[in-house]
Amino acid sequence: MTPPISPHDLWRSWSFDPAVITGIALLATAYVLGLRRLWSRGRGRGITVPQAGTFAAGIAVLLVALVSPLDRLSASLFSAHMVQHLLLILVAAPLLVAGSAGTAIGLALPLPARRTVRTWERHGWTRAVTAVLTRPVVVLVLHITALYLWHLPAFYQAALANDTVHALEHASFFGTAWLFWWLIIDEKGRQKLGNGAAVLFVFLAGFASGALGALLTFAPTALYPLQALGARGWGLTPLQDQQLAGLIMWVPAGLVYVLTAAVLFLKWMSEMDAAVAREGGAAG
Repeated sequence: MTPPISPHDLWRSWSFDPAVITGIALLATAYVLGLRRLWSRGRGRGITVPQAGTFAAGIAVLLVALVSPLDRLSASLFSAHMVQHLLLILVAAPLLVAGSAGTAIGLALPLPARRTVRTWERHGWTRAVTAVLTRPVVVLVLHITALYLWHLPAFYQAALANDTVHALEHASFFGTAWLFWWLIIDEKGRQKLGNGAAVLFVFLAGFASGALGALLTFAPTALYPLQALGARGWGLTPLQDQQLAGLIMWVPAGLVYVLTAAVLFLKWMSEMDAAVAREGGAAG
């Protein structure tokens, strides 16, 4: 378990976990290699310049969440831990998806390796597993299950006490969030979901997140005693720290879901209006 830090040590408490640094570096390198292949015939081909910038912003958010002093602070304060989790789920994952990370990373492999992957993907069991894991209802259930499972006191405190379990916690949050936002943002994902279902899925995910935030806010006792010492070092009782974490999950995170659903709904209405106009023009 990472020891708590005091306020005067905050800005000296960067986290340089080799596994985290290596993972982020490999992700960024693979994207750049794939982007170079795409742009070898013209800048902006396949992935636009704004999309590349969006991916870079996602990498920056990963560094803030996992390398900056926020990572060490999350061992002291449940509220900081909540901010870290929400950065992974609501900021980094959708930014990387919007940056077409999957497309670029797939092209980073040498041609023989890409052919091997395509052959492997055509196997019956591989296609079956992929089809199940990308089914919209399965993605939504996995995402909400990960969110609730890791906030059960036994699982949350196991993650605090063991670095390997903690890494698994972050991987499940980030991985299921990536799949969720792939359905909402990516063109291939939207083909599986559709406009109306995308609005509904964002609403359901936001409702589940907000309900958990409300439960944490109004719980009569502190649920995570392992962070009690760290909270007191920052002038908070464990219950106050938990209430702050619940409010962060309930209000700011809820606002992200609401705004996303609103944007998707307006886009849906705009596309319907355009379709009606085209049909009217064709009829005329």
